[in-house]
Amino acid sequence: MLGAFDSFGRVDRRQRMALPVADALARLRGSADGAGLTLLPFGNGRSYGDSCHNDGGALVPMRAPLADMSLDPESGHLDAASGVTLEDVIALIAAHGFFLPVTPGTRHVTLGGAIANDVHGKNHHLRGTFGCHVESFELLRSDGESHHCSAMSNPRLFAATIGGMGLTGIITRVRLKLMRVSSLDVDEEVVAFANLDDYFDRAEEADRINEYAVAWVDQLAAGRSAGRGVLITGNHSDNGNREVATRASRLSVPFDLPFSALNRLSLSAFNAAYFAAKSRKHGMHRASYGSFFYPLDGIGHWNRLYGPRGLFQHQSVIPFEAARQTIPLLLQASRDAGHASFLTVLKRFGDISSLGLLSFPRPGYTLTMDFPNRGARTLALLETLDRLTINAGGRVNPYKDQRMSPATFKAGFPNWSELETWRDPGFSSNFWQRAALNSPRS
Repeated sequence: MLGAFDSFGRVDRRQRMALPVADALARLRGSADGAGLTLLPFGNGRSYGDSCHNDGGALVPMRAPLADMSLDPESGHLDAASGVTLEDVIALIAAHGFFLPVTPGTRHVTLGGAIANDVHGKNHHLRGTFGCHVESFELLRSDGESHHCSAMSNPRLFAATIGGMGLTGIITRVRLKLMRVSSLDVDEEVVAFANLDDYFDRAEEADRINEYAVAWVDQLAAGRSAGRGVLITGNHSDNGNREVATRASRLSVPFDLPFSALNRLSLSAFNAAYFAAKSRKHGMHRASYGSFFYPLDGIGHWNRLYGPRGLFQHQSVIPFEAARQTIPLLLQASRDAGHASFLTVLKRFGDISSLGLLSFPRPGYTLTMDFPNRGARTLALLETLDRLTINAGGRVNPYKDQRMSPATFKAGFPNWSELETWRDPGFSSNFWQRAALNSPRS
C-alpha cells in the first residue's frame, strides 16, 4: 500500500510504500519479488529527518492498540507492544504513581521509536537516556527469528538496537522500568538569565538540585543580550494531581500554510514577548505535566507553521570544555545567515552513559534550533553549524537530521561501523544510505 508517511520535518513529502509486518517478512524470506526489498519500522512519524524513511524499500507501520500493555504496580515494570505511544503509557501508569523515567519533548512517539532513537529528556544528568531504563525487548529479524535482547541476553544486539534507528530489526515488545513519582504535576521555577555566560554560571547548580532543567534561548538577541533566555527547572510535586490530561489539542493549525508564518520579524516579536512574560514569573509555581514536558503538544500540527517546504532541526552536543566558546558561535552564525529559530533549547547532558552504540548524548551542552526550509541558504547555514560542532569535538543528532554529510556523521560517531556490523541486511533507511554508506537513495 502507499501512504503519506512523512517525517515531522516535512521536507521530503511523498507517497511511500508500506507493508504489514507479516507481509513484509514473507516477501523478504520467500518471494522472488522480495529480492532487493529492504524494510524499516515506522512508529508515529515524529523523527524530524529521513531516519524514518526508506524510499528504496518499504516501511512497516508499528502503531499498536492501547490494550496491548500491562503494568506491575508493585515493581513498576511495564510490558507493552512497541507501537504504543508514550501518551498511551502515561494514561495507564499515572494513577499508580508512576511516570516515564525519561521523556522527550512530545508524548506522541512510540516505545519502539523512543528506543530506536534512544531519546533524552530534561533529566539526562540524573537518569541518562531512555535506553538506560529498557530492561529487555523482543527483536524480529528478517530471517523470521525473534531474539530476546537485554544486557545479559544478546547484549551486543541489545546495544546496537538502542539508538540503532530501526536498522537491526523490528522491536515487537518492550519491558521498561518506570519511575515512581509523587504526582504528575511539577513544581516549576523560571529564572531569567541576561546572556550565555549568566546561563553557564547557573546550569551546573540547577542540575545538581533539580530533577529537570532546560533553558529557552532568544536566538535573535544580539550585543550584550546575546544568548539571553530563561532557565526552567522542576521537580514532581509532593501533593499534586495524578489525572491524565485530555488527548485533544486545545489549538491546532488546521491546514497547510502556503508560506512560512515564522520569520525574523514575527519571531523577534514573539521572543521579546516570551522573555518578558517568563521574566515576570518569580518563585515556585505548580505546572501540569503537559505544560512542563510537552508544551508544543498543545498545538496540533504545529509543524505546518513552517510552510510548505517544511523545517530543518539542528541539534548538536558540544563538550563542556568547548561550550562557552562554541555555543555563542552557533547562535551568531544563525543570525548572520538571516535565519530565525522558533524553538531554541539549551540544556546540559550529564555523564551517564547509554548502552546504545550510537546514542547521541555525551557529556556537554546540547543546543537545538529549528529553521524554516529556505533552500540553499538554509542548507549553507546547516553546513556551517555542522563544521563548528565537529571542530569543537561535538556531534550532530542523526535522528533530527535530513542532510548531514557522511564526513560529519562519521566524525561525530567514529564507531558507526559497529552498527553496520549488526544491521539486519533486510533493513535500511534513507539516512543510513546517505550518511553511513554514502550511496544515493533508490
